[in-house]
Amino acid sequence: MIILESAKKKVARFFELTQLLQEPNVISDQQAYKKYAKEYAALKPLAEKYNEAENIEKEIQDNEKIANGQDKELAELAKEELKELREKREKLLPELEDLLIQDDPDANKSVIFEIRAGTGGAEAGIFAADLYRMYSKYAAKMGWKTEVLGASPGESGGFKEIIFAVEGNQVYKHLKYESGVHRVQRVPVTEASGRIHTSAATVAVMPEAEEVEVHLEPKDIKIDLFRATGPGGQGVNTTDSAVRLTHLPTGMVVSCQDERSQLKNKAKAMKVLLARLLDKYKTEQHEKIAKERKTMIGTGDRSEKIRTYNFPDRRITDHRIGVTLYKIEDVLNGGIDEFVKALLEEEKKQKLSNLGKE
Repeated sequence: MIILESAKKKVARFFELTQLLQEPNVISDQQAYKKYAKEYAALKPLAEKYNEAENIEKEIQDNEKIANGQDKELAELAKEELKELREKREKLLPELEDLLIQDDPDANKSVIFEIRAGTGGAEAGIFAADLYRMYSKYAAKMGWKTEVLGASPGESGGFKEIIFAVEGNQVYKHLKYESGVHRVQRVPVTEASGRIHTSAATVAVMPEAEEVEVHLEPKDIKIDLFRATGPGGQGVNTTDSAVRLTHLPTGMVVSCQDERSQLKNKAKAMKVLLARLLDKYKTEQHEKIAKERKTMIGTGDRSEKIRTYNFPDRRITDHRIGVTLYKIEDVLNGGIDEFVKALLEEEKKQKLSNLGKE
């Protein structure tokens, strides 16, 4: 059975981790111990379910032998038990299947969102604000917390860019496929002639990084302090509270000026920088894997057009999975559940089809 065989490989890793976590050199190395403990915790439910499935499978085989034996009374009892055992197996295998394909170590993480206005001028900025509202409302429905980390207002409303965190359980699992180009077709409020325009905004969804995943050397970070500009009150604008971090090896720059406290701005900027660096590493890793086998829905490229929001027809289409909904107002008010579920189901199908190829 493919599912059991595939699970067996991961369970072997679970027992290997059990031994590693008892080794003195690992116990004394906090970073290594934390890394292995996290992997151990992620594999434990699979190991337990696999053990249950293996025991049932063994019982089925034993009862099949008895059912085909010469003792008629025992054979009847074995047949009755076989029926119950097979029903148990039917219920258990999908559970094992789900645990087996949940191999994304970032699934339970909170995320950093970056939404940027693309082509379309002022209308693209307004659409970027629409997307921010959509994700904020979806997060509220899911019981997650959102926090703006930085924003650059557009000239006619909306945002040139907005960066925000979404914190909660399994945020990345549900929202990781929102990365890409979102396109809108509608009559802009600034359009006097009533013509339909096409605008776009790009979305990047990055799992929050942990220290054990991204190691930063102090010498690699340049910190600049400057006076905040724009709205925010006298306290913000008259002190050098704004912080700009530059990661010298990659050239990545993150600025934050939303808080009056320099320390708070630095903490927010560091959170974004760590997420970007982890995302860069994950993207490079994914590109390497993708050369051998397609494992993502769509290309996984940030420049890929993933969804079109057509206002005249009230139509939203996800181009990767071919799902179209005719309830644009509901979706923009946070009702993206159907897209999320369809994307997760497609991910499951792809992973299951790859089990037999490994």
